[in-house]
Amino acid sequence: MNQTENRTLVVVPTYNERENIAEIIARVLRCAPGVDVLVVDDNSPDGTGAMASALASGHDRINVLHRAGKEGLGAAYRAGFAWGLERGYERLVEMDADGSHQPEQLERLLSALDDADVVLGSRWVRGGSVVNWPLKRIILSQGGSLYARIALGLPVRDITGGFRAFTADALREIGYQDVLSQGYCFQIDMLWKAYSAGLRVSEVPITFVERVHGESKMSSGIVKEAILRVTLWGLQGLPARLRGDHRSAVAAASALRLAREQADSRAAEVRVLRTTLGGERNRVA
Repeated sequence: MNQTENRTLVVVPTYNERENIAEIIARVLRCAPGVDVLVVDDNSPDGTGAMASALASGHDRINVLHRAGKEGLGAAYRAGFAWGLERGYERLVEMDADGSHQPEQLERLLSALDDADVVLGSRWVRGGSVVNWPLKRIILSQGGSLYARIALGLPVRDITGGFRAFTADALREIGYQDVLSQGYCFQIDMLWKAYSAGLRVSEVPITFVERVHGESKMSSGIVKEAILRVTLWGLQGLPARLRGDHRSAVAAASALRLAREQADSRAAEVRVLRTTLGGERNRVA
């Protein structure tokens, strides 16, 4: 397990990704030497979990969390975040196992995280793109982001993307363990809570590549859940947004968070000063 400063964990949920998991892990380890990987497998019938455990054997940067059964993307990420936070990781990354999120672009997210709390790998900002997507898929993704952006008042372009980086403090502030949505909706829910908490959210361009092996986990049920939940959240928050209360609340949350950070920084400086003065007194004595 990596012990360097700013310890980073890439969380990779899997279900029937045997054809992809070895390559994606190898690419992460090669492209990001200071980063560890956690595979969260939902008891894949194709043996993905067993293959991940074999890869992890004797390799201290690869870890595997075996779960009893398929419970969905959101549940897998919650379990992976909990595992990483318990072990002191300071930066945690969401990444798909199918190769659509390119490990070669991971450093973009981590660099941006130096000045943000949450970083989104975005397909729909300048410089972002998708490869091998049919027009129907592009319309669905862009339309979903547009609808959620309007309904919830979120000032970002790619709301449903799943290549993301969080600081440990951001995950705690979001209350990730209480985000019970799945699929696309999990990503929207996490972002909405981050924005409402006044966290600094940044987008960086990525190239999203359609999977070569295996089948997509996207289903009509996932899409329907996202539409229903976003609509309900949007209706519930509409009066506050019309009054401008939402923006005020976000600004207040940001100001409060900044004040807490400044207070913590001053307290740390005082502790260092006291320790230094105490050492000086001891040497004089």
